[in-house]
Amino acid sequence: MGIPIAQVDAFTDRLFAGNPAAVCELPAARDACWMQHVAAEMNLSETAFLVPRDGGYDLRWFTPLVEVDLCGHATLASAHILWESGRLRADQDARFETRSGMLLARRADGWIEMDFPADPPAEMAPVNGLASILGCDPVWVGKGRFDLFVEADSEETVRALKPRLRALAALPYRGMVVTAPSSSPPYDFVSRFFGPAAGIDEDPVTGSAHCSLGPFWQHRLGRDELVGFQASPRGGEVRVRPTGERVILAGKAVTVLRGELCD
Repeated sequence: MGIPIAQVDAFTDRLFAGNPAAVCELPAARDACWMQHVAAEMNLSETAFLVPRDGGYDLRWFTPLVEVDLCGHATLASAHILWESGRLRADQDARFETRSGMLLARRADGWIEMDFPADPPAEMAPVNGLASILGCDPVWVGKGRFDLFVEADSEETVRALKPRLRALAALPYRGMVVTAPSSSPPYDFVSRFFGPAAGIDEDPVTGSAHCSLGPFWQHRLGRDELVGFQASPRGGEVRVRPTGERVILAGKAVTVLRGELCD
């Protein structure tokens, strides 16, 4: 019998938008090399691997090139699949043991809410040559746990960016978050995420980046509930509610396909 695998579009309520993730439901743990081969074969920004454990699931995430410590959209996709398949009741929380600790997901008024660690970016001096790599002059530069963080002067600048990806991949970060205030209601801010060092030139919607975006814009805008739009070609919406050391991220998801992985 094959191993169940599905593809889910996350942080969207319609097909062929948001960020696609593969979700592989394993009966028992497999070695990292095998999971990396599967992720490379799926060739999506993330492939999630679920293994049942007492009271929840072990969850790991792989890009086509590397395993990562935190991924929002593939966690959202994993919770969506567990409820859709009936492995969890609609009123049950999804509990995931991960490299970033225990993560929880729950259903709330048609949305999936995820409880993630906050990662407020710390201000830093601009990296040498950053304006040339980015293609614009940064307003503010910082870094979080994983990523370089840049504020640009406008939504229009963020949407028009064409960074030098090979130069960006040489920097010692998972990727680069670029953000600006939104001029398009109902959104409070827009962002894009570039991660060529992890095999993702541009990620369509990056949940983990909103662990930094939420606290940053909470401080700038003085609001505790925010709505972000990731302005990639596919686009996606993330609701963000920072709560001190944690951030509640909310999104929707739709299943694109289901199948079996031959083993």
